[in-house]
Amino acid sequence: MNSHLPASLTLSFTGFAQRGGCTDHHSDGWGIAFFESDGLTPGKAARHFVDKESAATSPIAQMLRTYPIKSHNVVAHVRKATVGAVALENCHPFARELWGRYWVFAHNGDLKDFHPPLHGSFKPVGSTDSELAFCWLLQEMNKSHAGVPSVEELTHTLNELVPRIAKNGTFNFLLSNGQALWAHASTKLHYVVRQHPFSQVQLKDEDVSVDLSELNSMDDRLVVVVTEPLTTNETWVAMAPGEIKVFVDGSPLA
Repeated sequence: MNSHLPASLTLSFTGFAQRGGCTDHHSDGWGIAFFESDGLTPGKAARHFVDKESAATSPIAQMLRTYPIKSHNVVAHVRKATVGAVALENCHPFARELWGRYWVFAHNGDLKDFHPPLHGSFKPVGSTDSELAFCWLLQEMNKSHAGVPSVEELTHTLNELVPRIAKNGTFNFLLSNGQALWAHASTKLHYVVRQHPFSQVQLKDEDVSVDLSELNSMDDRLVVVVTEPLTTNETWVAMAPGEIKVFVDGSPLA
C-alpha cells in the first residue's frame, strides 16, 4: 500500500492474511513491514514482523488485524516456498539499511540459475533466491548513486537493473524505502486507487463489506498493489509483463 496520508491497512490485511493458508496455499510463512510516520512526511524507519507460521493461523497476524497500523507505505507477503526451507530467515519482506533509511522488499516468483556476485555489505541471511535478488539490487543501486536519489532517478536505475534479474524467471516484486512504492510485474500484479468519493467494497476472501466513506476523509488517497484483487467490486488495473510502476502519495506516477 502507498498512501497520501497515513492510512490504515486493517481492511486489506484482513482479506490478505486469509490467503496465507485459508483461501490460498501460500502457507509457508508471511511478513509485513510498515514505515513509521510523524503524520506529515513518510518516515525512514519501518516496523517489521515475520513469522514462519501461516498468516491465516499466526497469532502475530491476528494481533496485527486489530493493531492500528497507520502508514504511508506498507509491504506484506504470504509465502509459498520454492527456494529455501520454511524458516523465519526466509520469510518476506526482507529489510536492509541503505543511505540511512530502511528498504523493504517482497518477491513472488522463482528465479532459475541466479547466482550474481555479491561483493559489498549486502549478504543474504536466509537461502532464498528472493533475498539474494534484493541484496544484489541494493548493491547495484549503491554503486549507481552516492546518496538517496530522487524517485525518478531511482526508477530509471531500476529499469536498467531489473531486466538483468527478470531474465532468470518470474520476478514480481514490491520495493519501498518509505518515500515511494515500486512494483514490477513479470506475470501478474494488480492495483487499485481509492480516493474520494469512496464507496462500499466487498472482500473477496472473507464475507466482509466495508463502506470506505466512513473510514476516509476527502483528502485521503491510497493505492493497493496485489497479485490477485482483494475485492470483488472495484476496478483493479492489471500491470503488463515487464512493467515497473512507482506510486507516490497514493497515485501512480506516469
